[in-house]
Amino acid sequence: MPPTAPLVLDGGLSDQLRAQGCALSGELWTARLLADDPGQLLAAHRAYVRAGARVLITASYQASFEGFARRGIGREAAAALLRDSVALAREAAGPGVLVAASVGPYGAVLGDGSEYRGRYGLTEAGLTAFHRPRIAELAAAGPDLLALETVPDVTEARAMLAAAHGCGVPVWLSYTVAEGRTRAGQPLTEAFALAAGDPQVVATGVNCCAPGEVMDAVRLAVRLTGKPAVAYPNSGERWDAERGAWRGPDLFAPALAEQWRAAGAGLIGGCCRVGPGRIAELAAVLRA
Repeated sequence: MPPTAPLVLDGGLSDQLRAQGCALSGELWTARLLADDPGQLLAAHRAYVRAGARVLITASYQASFEGFARRGIGREAAAALLRDSVALAREAAGPGVLVAASVGPYGAVLGDGSEYRGRYGLTEAGLTAFHRPRIAELAAAGPDLLALETVPDVTEARAMLAAAHGCGVPVWLSYTVAEGRTRAGQPLTEAFALAAGDPQVVATGVNCCAPGEVMDAVRLAVRLTGKPAVAYPNSGERWDAERGAWRGPDLFAPALAEQWRAAGAGLIGGCCRVGPGRIAELAAVLRA
C-alpha cells in the first residue's frame, strides 16, 4: 500500500447506529446488536460504504465469550455471533471493499472505559489466553484483516500479537495514545517497535485519539517499522461521564488526511464521533 493510495476506513460504528435510533447502553455496546438486531449493523456498514469507505471494521470490538455469557448466551452461540460480525460486514462491503475484524482490548470488554488506562492487573499470559479464542473465531470467518485496535498498553499489544500468531490473517496494530505515549504511559518507540519484525503485521499506528496526536505517531510508526501506518482518530471531543455528554471542540479536519498520507499512512479513517458525512469528506480529500 503506497502512501499515495491509502485505503479509506470507515468511522465510528456507534455513531451511525445511534443516528439510526439504536440504544447502545450496556457492556456489549455495538456487539449487542449481533444478537438483537443485526439488520441495524448491516445498514450502518452500508452507510459507510456509500460514504466512500473501502475498509469496514466489524461490530466485534466489545464482543467476548465472557460478555455474551453474562447475557445468557452460551459458548457455541457466542462463537457464531463473532463469526456473524464478519459475515454482516462482508455482506455490506460489496466488490472492492475489505473487511477488518475488530479485536478490542480487554478493557473494552469490561465496558468501564479502562481501555483508556490499560494495566488491568492481568499478566501477559492471561491476556493472551483471553484474546486467543475470540481471534480464532473471527479469523475462521474469513476477514481480510484483523484490527487489533484501541490498544492502551504494550503488554497487551504483545499478548494480542501472540494470540493472533498463526491465524492466517494479516493484522494491523493500533494504539490509543495521549500526549505522545500509550494510554498506559509507555513511549511509542517501544510500542511500535513490536511490529517491526513481525511479518503478520501489515500496518501499525493510532486510533481513538485526538487528531493532533496522529502526525507524530504516523511518522514514528513508519520510521520504526518500515510499514504503512494506520490512522483513525476520534473527533477530539471528550466524554463527560458525569454529565453524560461530549464536551470540547470537534477537531477532526478531513484535510489533515493529506498530511497523514504524505507521512506514510496507508489506512486512514475515523473513530468515535466521526460519522459517514466526515468519512465522505475524507474520501474526497484522498481522491483529489
